Amino acid sequence: MNNFFALLKQNGGQHARLLAGPVLILMVMAMMILPLPPFFLDLLFTFNIALAVMILLVAMFTKKPLDFAAFPAVLLFATLLRLALNVASTRVVLMNGHKGPDAAGQVIEAFGHFLVGGSFAVGLIVFVILVIINFVVITKGAGRIAEVGARFTLDALPGKQMAIDADLNAGLIGEDDARRRRAEVSQEAEFYGSMDGASKFVRGDAVAGLLIMVINVIGGLVIGVVQHGLSFSEAGRVYTLLTIGDGLVAQIPALIISTAAGVVVSRVATDEDVGQQMVNQLFRNPVVLYITAAILGLMGLIPGMPNLVFLLLAAILGAGAWLMQKHQNEQVQQATEPNDEVLAAADSAASEASWNDVSMVDPLGLEVGYRLISLVDHAQNGELLHRIRSLRKKFAQEVGFLPPVVHIRDNLELKPNDYRILLAGVEIGRGTATPGQWLAIDPGGVTMKLPGTPTTDPAFGLPAVWVDVSMREQAQIAGYTVVDASTVIATHINHLLHRHGADLLGRQEVQQLLDHVGREAPKLVEDFVPQTLSLSLLLKVLRGLLAEDVPIRDMRSIVETLAEHAPRILAPGAVQPGQEAGELLAVLRVALGRAIVQQWFPGEGELRVIGLDARLERVMTQALTSSGALEPGLAESVLTDAMRATQFQEEHGDPPVLVVPPILRATLSRFLRHHIPQLGVLSNAEIPEERILRVTTIIGQSE
Repeated sequence: MNNFFALLKQNGGQHARLLAGPVLILMVMAMMILPLPPFFLDLLFTFNIALAVMILLVAMFTKKPLDFAAFPAVLLFATLLRLALNVASTRVVLMNGHKGPDAAGQVIEAFGHFLVGGSFAVGLIVFVILVIINFVVITKGAGRIAEVGARFTLDALPGKQMAIDADLNAGLIGEDDARRRRAEVSQEAEFYGSMDGASKFVRGDAVAGLLIMVINVIGGLVIGVVQHGLSFSEAGRVYTLLTIGDGLVAQIPALIISTAAGVVVSRVATDEDVGQQMVNQLFRNPVVLYITAAILGLMGLIPGMPNLVFLLLAAILGAGAWLMQKHQNEQVQQATEPNDEVLAAADSAASEASWNDVSMVDPLGLEVGYRLISLVDHAQNGELLHRIRSLRKKFAQEVGFLPPVVHIRDNLELKPNDYRILLAGVEIGRGTATPGQWLAIDPGGVTMKLPGTPTTDPAFGLPAVWVDVSMREQAQIAGYTVVDASTVIATHINHLLHRHGADLLGRQEVQQLLDHVGREAPKLVEDFVPQTLSLSLLLKVLRGLLAEDVPIRDMRSIVETLAEHAPRILAPGAVQPGQEAGELLAVLRVALGRAIVQQWFPGEGELRVIGLDARLERVMTQALTSSGALEPGLAESVLTDAMRATQFQEEHGDPPVLVVPPILRATLSRFLRHHIPQLGVLSNAEIPEERILRVTTIIGQSE
């Protein structure tokens, strides 16, 4: 029985929410068609005022525009409700205005007498001023902001989508997060477009209020004099006061809702609502309060000025500045004073050394300056921590093994905004990040220069500039790729993980890979290590694949290929000592050729690659056969042509891939990889038979 009532209550709440819109439309139609008694008018006018105040408060407490995505529709319904009230009140004023000032209800009477003192001239002036403020200032400004915001949002839509795709490809976010962020971008564009149109309702409402007042005054004079026999002055006094009261009771909620519209479209999205932004940014600097207090104090000392008011406010501001500065100094002192843990560590340092003092080197580490601690602090919900977890998961899915945990610690020897990435205690990357700002990266072809701090993207070396949050959308429109400080560091770590994948793979990771494959195919790995292949040789082969950016996801095919060819290659006298790993690697690359080619050339199109001149190919083959190395002059010539060919491929939008005979692939790959990291070297045997090969440029061809 309790479950039945709970279900009934839940369904009843859902039905009530579904009926809210139709009931409101029926109310609006009823007010326009049916005559309402004064009591119901008072109730509806009061509801209109309460609704306007609620809308303003909701707009003030939202942290981003999409938190109040229903605002354009709410604005439309509130405007219709107010206009319907104008129609209903106009009917009552014109029909019953001759009976007295309370003929249209106590709310209209109160606004006509109490707010303007019963003077229709004062009421008329106040009403016109409210209309001017609403129409000329607030509504016009909010409409302009909504129009510009809609245009900028639509212009920035491709850049935001590209940024989401870049984060997804870099492993910083998952599919669900990418889908949610794409939906938010689309909803934001729709919201600003709706606000651009909804602002026209507010402007039309202000014009309608002014016209309704003029019509009511003229109609009241005619009806009072002609139908009810009132004198011209008496009819003007009665109907004008009622009309002005009616206009004021409608314009004040209209002004409040217009202000709410301005608040929604003019705010900058942060983690704070409008009130917190205003208080934190206006009153966070005690120097500003000191200077303001000094200026007011000097003005208060001028003879003839209201000295008490100026000096009192100056004293209040000065006291507030002193309290604020004292609070900030206490926070700094608490941050710099050594705590109990630091003192305990200092005491333990004086004790005798032991094996507990020997610390192992972390396989992968991140050290940050003190201004970057907030990005990696659990207590502050550091966003970088979540990004590092996501990129480790993405790396495992793409490359084929789980990289070590990134151990994070602060380093006071670094500059406040600097960080460095360590591999086995050795620095492999360093960069600078600025929390609270965004890094605008120039991918080429930007349309404008941005004000900010010029720098270089630490991951890819592209020119960039640190800009304020307010410049983010403008930078995206100009063609920059805009990312926050956490994304900058996470992208750098992800880039270095892929670059040093071979160094991150150890014996423990290889054993875990074999155990993982053994759970699915136990017979495959049962006698593989160490009977067929030693663990150290398998590690060397897998590192060779990773050094050339070949994923080891297909561990089953790798084990099957090695199990098939290892006995022949490792047989005594089959190959020269020390070349076993190279021979196994060549066999593996042929077996994984389809995946390698797909990595460079997605889809089924033709392979536009770099080739070797036939004469150069013969010379290099003879050199490697006789001496095992390239002479310096030949190597320099090959490197120069390879750089030119790589640039040619990139300019034409083709992957920089060099296809050579199998005998040359390993040597050229080792030689060119250190000078041209983006160049891939494939052998003819690795190309699937069904793929069409087209040579676009040739190394060693005489001009």
